[in-house]
Amino acid sequence: MVTVPSRLIAPALRLMRANRVFVTAEAARRRVRALEVRPAAYGPPSRLRQDVRVDVSQPGWPVYTITPVGTTPVGSVVYVHGGGWVNQIAGQHWHLAAQIAAEANTTVMVPIYPLVPFGTASVVAAGIVALVRDNLERCGTTCLAGDSAGGQIALSSALLLRDEHGIALPRTVLISPALDLSWSNPLIPTVQPSDPWLATPGGVVLAELWKGDRDILDPVVSPLMGDLTGLGPITLFSGTRDVLNPDAHLLVDKAAAAGVDLEFHEGTGQVHVYPLLPTVVGQDARARIVQSLSQGVAAPLDA
Repeated sequence: MVTVPSRLIAPALRLMRANRVFVTAEAARRRVRALEVRPAAYGPPSRLRQDVRVDVSQPGWPVYTITPVGTTPVGSVVYVHGGGWVNQIAGQHWHLAAQIAAEANTTVMVPIYPLVPFGTASVVAAGIVALVRDNLERCGTTCLAGDSAGGQIALSSALLLRDEHGIALPRTVLISPALDLSWSNPLIPTVQPSDPWLATPGGVVLAELWKGDRDILDPVVSPLMGDLTGLGPITLFSGTRDVLNPDAHLLVDKAAAAGVDLEFHEGTGQVHVYPLLPTVVGQDARARIVQSLSQGVAAPLDA
């Protein structure tokens, strides 16, 4: 992978108009309509690492399984991709999932969950919970990971696993997660001018569609509103040039108050989902993600 200096990322994102889906409510609605008529492709890139194998099954949604070649994998990771609940999985997600499989020597499951307007928070969270429970039976120790919208789904699912099944995961990795879909944190406007990727107007539209029949502050939609007590360890990544960063700090505080082990990696000057980007900082963050999940899948089932 070619490495790009971090200082070039924000100008490049602005040049690419990376925030065009989020910058206005109408832009978000147009994106939903366009993908409703012509859904985006979701298969893995033709070139992934040669030391992994990719298979796919259809237990309701397509679920891809990435396994290391030539070794016996330990446990599993369910990776939930981001994309604002409307954009399909991208190449960066596939490459990270493959890196986790190869370097953590684990099985990585990548669900292609339904996006808005077809998917809602409660339906998708229930599907992720079912996938984790199935993995616990088939693969042993299982961790959750997700970025952005996928981080919201991962944490909401971890709360449901605790509440409905008494399961505390050995590790949940959250990369720039959306935590409060009301977009009401008073610090968001102070961060917004520096964020080249996300914005509130479109985010509010997508959140309203995603919540379905749930209240916007239901933890299945906004996991920051949930009681964190009893959750397993969390690893959290957030950049300071991300409008979701103020809520990340609230999650850190809530975890400390609930006695939850939370390891916070804050990227000063970094943008949304910076661990997925082709920078030295992103590369270091991916190594930390692999290390964190390696330790998680190796944890005893009754830990």
